[in-house]
Amino acid sequence: MDPVKAIVYCEGAYGTTNGKTAHGLVRFTRRYDVLSVIDSRHAGEDAGEVLDGKKNGIPIHASIEAAWQDAHAEGAGPVRLVIGLAPDGGRLAPADRERVREAIDRGLSVDSGLHDFLSEDPELADLAAKRGATLHDIRIPPPRKDLHFFQGKIEQVTSLKVALLGTDSAVGKRTTAWMLVEALEKAGHHTEMIGTGQTSWMQGARYSVLFDTLVNDFVSGEIEHAVWSAWHEQSPEVIVIEGQGSLMNPAYPGGFEILAAGRPDVIVLQDAPGRKEYDGFPGYPIHPLARQIEAIELVSGKPVIAITINHENLSREEVPRICEAISRVVGLPAVDVLLEGADRLVEALEPHWKPGRPEE
Repeated sequence: MDPVKAIVYCEGAYGTTNGKTAHGLVRFTRRYDVLSVIDSRHAGEDAGEVLDGKKNGIPIHASIEAAWQDAHAEGAGPVRLVIGLAPDGGRLAPADRERVREAIDRGLSVDSGLHDFLSEDPELADLAAKRGATLHDIRIPPPRKDLHFFQGKIEQVTSLKVALLGTDSAVGKRTTAWMLVEALEKAGHHTEMIGTGQTSWMQGARYSVLFDTLVNDFVSGEIEHAVWSAWHEQSPEVIVIEGQGSLMNPAYPGGFEILAAGRPDVIVLQDAPGRKEYDGFPGYPIHPLARQIEAIELVSGKPVIAITINHENLSREEVPRICEAISRVVGLPAVDVLLEGADRLVEALEPHWKPGRPEE
């Protein structure tokens, strides 16, 4: 697909857990060509440098107007506004809605992964119609007639299935999953990504299941169908499944359906060692890493083969020591893929390759 030129709206949240959709798009996307990010707190800075300490040429602007003018000065042509906010509950604050209205008034089409559907807002929908703009709400539930119930066809899949789960929400599972996909492809292994949230869809995952758009009865079937479809249509050696939430998170319990219906062969577990409480929930301490590994292996009957870490609240100098300490405690390789890449994860998968190639 040809990437669509986009301005990413992330006012007040870039560099925080509530900006994780914007972060994903700044780091990697096949669906968009990201021209700029909007967050007045970082206006004039480079989006890559703010996020990862490395410039990537994506500027941060203070307003819709500034981003619009910059895009047109560069002769960008048609441009969409993409909502890069990921607030708890997926709701659009009044101030942000006003900025979106301003963008539509300028003729910008809008892609949103929030639970507040722009296309169902009478004022915004009417304005979009008048300005010739489109409103795409990624989280609108699919028609129930198109949904799948679990059938057991997952057992036909011969690809190596890797689940990328986490010890918490907003801990970096999706970013690590994409980096593992890229490392596997670089090593010559045909790989498909199964996206499970709106951001992975925005990043261009061909096979996606948006968990929180589904009625519970169909979650397992949709996971199975996405994995089976990727295998059946693309014949990959490896299928990487993006996790959601964590098994023990009080507000976002996730991963059970992936383990039950996706039936991964191995699990990579993402952790934030500098995080002591579940994201957004003071007073709820994160369960110890060893306990989380035990729970995952008990539920799945499959091994956790590596720990990947999110270095928030840690200095870069601390990371090697912490990875070594984790490895000593749980007996698994530990790696920060943002700092050293995902090649060691590819190595950790080597003992688990299935014999032969996926069926054509």
